[in-house]
Amino acid sequence: MTESPSPARAATHAPALLTALPADKELVLKVIPMPGDCNANGDIFGGWVMAQVDLAGSVLPARYVQGRMATVAVNEFVFKQPVRVGDILSFYASVQRIGRTSVTVEVEVYAERFATQGKYLKVTEARLTYVAIDASGRPRPIPPRAEDDAADGTLTTE
Repeated sequence: MTESPSPARAATHAPALLTALPADKELVLKVIPMPGDCNANGDIFGGWVMAQVDLAGSVLPARYVQGRMATVAVNEFVFKQPVRVGDILSFYASVQRIGRTSVTVEVEVYAERFATQGKYLKVTEARLTYVAIDASGRPRPIPPRAEDDAADGTLTTE
């Protein structure tokens, strides 16, 4: 009689789920990790992925901040699948919240394995907060945008 794997072991060997790309987020970055970005196991360093997510996450807030900004929080960061050398990574972002001095963004990362291009696998998701800063590095208000509702002075997301 063969022994069935434990639920924990089965989860680590579960097949990766292919998915569709998000229609409610904007493609902000595409990149291909290279061998120099690998750890000793041959997978891409998590820190390398985090750096790319930070870059991708800053694209949309830059439209609102209109100047210097800094990453002030990584509110959530989940690695769902390993990233491999040669994967084509697509970073999708959407603005979740705009405050007086900060913008919170959600980033999802999808991989196309080199051998199976056109099929997407969600590998990472994260939520980050950026704050507008002045020349001294102190928080400053985000300027209003022309398309924002001037009647009540609030900012709206697209």
